[in-house]
Amino acid sequence: MSKLSKREAREKRHKRIRNKVQGTPDRPRLNVYRSNQHIYAQVIDDFAGETLVAASSVDKEISEKVSNGGNKDAAKTVGEYIAKRALDKGITTVVFDRGGYDYHGRVKALAESARENGLKF
Repeated sequence: MSKLSKREAREKRHKRIRNKVQGTPDRPRLNVYRSNQHIYAQVIDDFAGETLVAASSVDKEISEKVSNGGNKDAAKTVGEYIAKRALDKGITTVVFDRGGYDYHGRVKALAESARENGLKF
């Protein structure tokens, strides 16, 4: 049996998580994706199959505030913006989908920042 690459192992964990975590219209899913240089967050209604709110370190608004999109400071800023944008759309509670990543570092910073700014999960 061949060993899975890091990416394949993460995708496998993400599929396992997605079997249990589903975004509904009442409680959409807050999904996180991180690359080496950036971090992305989306609030998704899985029944309608649409993204309700999105924020990332690539957004012009956010990239002007942070010098490096791939660190904890950028993750905190993205967490703030995703929470603000979700609250503006009337979304207060979400279910957190860490995307197969450990709840640690940038993923944790984004989640805690979103909580501090009013999102409940």
